[in-house]
Amino acid sequence: MINIYDALRESHDQQRQLADALIQTQGETDQRGQIFQQLKLELAAHATAEERHFYIPLMMSDDGIDLSRHALAEHHELDELVETLEATEMSSPVWLVYAKKLAHEVHHHLKEEEHKFFQMSGKILTEQQKQQLAPQYLEDFQAQKQRLAVE
Repeated sequence: MINIYDALRESHDQQRQLADALIQTQGETDQRGQIFQQLKLELAAHATAEERHFYIPLMMSDDGIDLSRHALAEHHELDELVETLEATEMSSPVWLVYAKKLAHEVHHHLKEEEHKFFQMSGKILTEQQKQQLAPQYLEDFQAQKQRLAVE
């Protein structure tokens, strides 16, 4: 049976691949636009579902509050970078600068989650919670992707 960490890692792997692919693109191309839209969708759906089904349960414990606040702040920073990219012409040289910053921050956040937050949360969540949160996260993640894809 899949646990919450396995479920989160699936999206993390997709985010890494898309972030890396994005910074390999050149100029205003359909490919750049498609990859950016995929990454934007993946980040947004993941953040919403992760906050609801991983960080909020962690916040129920005093030991999880600071950890969760830090992660939520990083999600907000990623959102702001996505907004900056949306407001910048894709053909502009500065667009790639922002894209590289986004890719760097995505990699940093995911590494920190997997190497720090997961370990700390493993001491807070029960085994039962780890199992129960996975399907809840996955269902919400898919619902968010569908909702955001039509917006």
